[in-house]
Amino acid sequence: MGIRFIKEPELINPVMIACWPGIGNIGLIAVDNMRRVLQAEEMAYIEPWDFFYPSRVIIHSGEIREMQFPASMFYFKKTGERDLIFFIGEEQPAEGGRVYAEGSKAYAMANLVLDIAERFGCKRIYTSGAAVAPIHHTARSRVWVVPNSKALLPEVKKYDNCLLMSDIEGRGGQGNITGLNGLLLGVAGRRGLEAVCMMGEIPVYLQGFPFPYPKASKSVLEVLTSALGVPMEMESINGLAEQSEFELSSLYEKLPPEIKEQLDRLKQVLIATENNAGIITEEDKKKILEDIDKFFKKEGREEQH
Repeated sequence: MGIRFIKEPELINPVMIACWPGIGNIGLIAVDNMRRVLQAEEMAYIEPWDFFYPSRVIIHSGEIREMQFPASMFYFKKTGERDLIFFIGEEQPAEGGRVYAEGSKAYAMANLVLDIAERFGCKRIYTSGAAVAPIHHTARSRVWVVPNSKALLPEVKKYDNCLLMSDIEGRGGQGNITGLNGLLLGVAGRRGLEAVCMMGEIPVYLQGFPFPYPKASKSVLEVLTSALGVPMEMESINGLAEQSEFELSSLYEKLPPEIKEQLDRLKQVLIATENNAGIITEEDKKKILEDIDKFFKKEGREEQH
């Protein structure tokens, strides 16, 4: 178990931005888009042997030539004032058939990531993921933020288009971040590092489907680049968000009228929340998800025939 370096740059006051796959790949899309647009360079990688099984074995002329594993890569970008380190994990090291990482492998990977942060003098870590919310896909995604210390609360409360997860109505000041995107905050806190998780809202009715949701990634990027003071063109993420919304709208038109009627009520959720109207109940959400699930299962059977 270890880290292999490609380059060891000298960095100035760096900040680390880390992510793994999750619902809608919201954080992954945001961070990888930022990494590509800023043309960050490869820096290091975590050896996969203790975390993953091979994702593919390449055979040539009857002989195994190569085993491919999910990548866990570090990148860097020198900005002249506050340099950036990106960590992008293609898969979470889950155990026991779970989707999200937990247990000894997750803890070990979180510490390896933070070893790099400390080695290069990072004082702040950002992670990103998804916030499942009762919103409509035509609405602008807000960003839920969770800092790992009270000292960060005044700062994160100033972020535009953001709200604290603990302030969400009905949560009673509580919250939960699944997998390594959340675990890293806790491990960072134990090591004396500041950390903030930014989660873009995804409609509750899309959480169970393997659709990327770049609209929320765009919201995360807007907040993240503003917080860091790093200018970045948004043409790429705008294109992804527009294409995704077009595809979702096309799919939306195929829904039965009774389901569309239920989902259209979500357009009023933010207004209702502000007025304490509460027009979407937990029972409403449950019925919407059940009806959507039945619709897609029916569509799948019809396509097979």
